[in-house]
Amino acid sequence: QVQLVESGGGLVQAGGSLRLSCAASGRIFSNYGMGWFRQAPGKEREFIAAISRSGDTFSYADSVTGRFTISRDNAKNTVYLQMNSLKPEDTAVYYCAARFGIGVAMQDNDYRYWGQGTQVTVSS
Repeated sequence: QVQLVESGGGLVQAGGSLRLSCAASGRIFSNYGMGWFRQAPGKEREFIAAISRSGDTFSYADSVTGRFTISRDNAKNTVYLQMNSLKPEDTAVYYCAARFGIGVAMQDNDYRYWGQGTQVTVSS
């Protein structure tokens, strides 16, 4: 089992920044690729970003490329999502997820473990 706890969400004005954190426990963090997803009200959950277990491979959704950055600190068992130039359409609950293995994955069914989510609200 891997337990994931997100933090760092909140209310921010358009153009602002937030950094989300996801703390992992329970297994060897460096064995797991990590991803961030989000779900807005009335919409399906969508992929945002992924990072390989070693931290040297990344993938981003087109909607956030150039604005969001995923990173990880394996010594702290934590993955981050730096979000800049936020837009009202970024408003959603953001989830981190973990998958055992190499590379990156962009489908939510590739991930076995999920956090409880953190709300991000961007006001116009």
